[in-house]
Amino acid sequence: MNQLEQLKQYTTVVADTGDFQSIKAYAPQDATTNPSLILKAVQKPEYRPLLEKAVADSKGASVEEIVDRLLIAFGVEILKFVPGRVSTEIDAALSFDTEATVAKGRELIALYEAAGIKRERVLIKIASTWEGIRAAEILEQDGIRCNLTLLFSLCQAVACAEAGVQLISPFVGRIYDWYKKQAGAAWDEAAKAGPNDPGVQSVERIYAYYKKHGIATEVMGASFRNVGQITALAGCDLLTISPDLLAQLQAADAPVFRALDPAARDASIERLAPGEAAFRYALKIGRAHV
Repeated sequence: MNQLEQLKQYTTVVADTGDFQSIKAYAPQDATTNPSLILKAVQKPEYRPLLEKAVADSKGASVEEIVDRLLIAFGVEILKFVPGRVSTEIDAALSFDTEATVAKGRELIALYEAAGIKRERVLIKIASTWEGIRAAEILEQDGIRCNLTLLFSLCQAVACAEAGVQLISPFVGRIYDWYKKQAGAAWDEAAKAGPNDPGVQSVERIYAYYKKHGIATEVMGASFRNVGQITALAGCDLLTISPDLLAQLQAADAPVFRALDPAARDASIERLAPGEAAFRYALKIGRAHV
């Protein structure tokens, strides 16, 4: 089996793209999008009709409303190619406004339902700020499932778990980028590869914490820079992967082994204090990646 097929034995594979034509070759379970991925996809001639229809259906509407319709149009098309769920992201400008995020989440779900898509097939993607997490908590109570993104720390993951969110997306590549930049010329790529990658280690800690404490929230590693980061997290609940890296996995046949095991419970992992004060203090003292 190629590496992609091996990976699917341990982990639910998710395609991270707005280019739904590219999804077919990799047969992922779910897909994730964001506005930048949709913007990239809509530059292609084959997707021009979706943009034109979103504009035509939104005569007299604001640019924001047109963008929302375009996001939903892509989401609806993507769901024709994946059996599971699609993640649709709320504008990052709302990340510190709980009420506005809740309102936007409800609007997006209403647009999906008007298009014949059940809410169970959609994850509303929200930044993992304190305000975003509170919005997700409210939406989850409405039966609107959420994907908490821009997540770089265990304290964010703990707050998401306490809020009962469906899924979190800890960012491997962004953490890797930060450490590499801080190290400068002293960075040793080979020594920091695979399980020694700081982004990989961050996801491992979150995964181990969730499994130790019986937390149902799904962990989906995201923001990958190379195949080594992906294979080092084989066994994570889900991994969302760009088409370029999916192609690399499909073209390689080196062995892939389970790296994360839900049955491996580290007894030393203590439950962290919940609440806003603990959340903000952990970020303030620089524990962003632990």
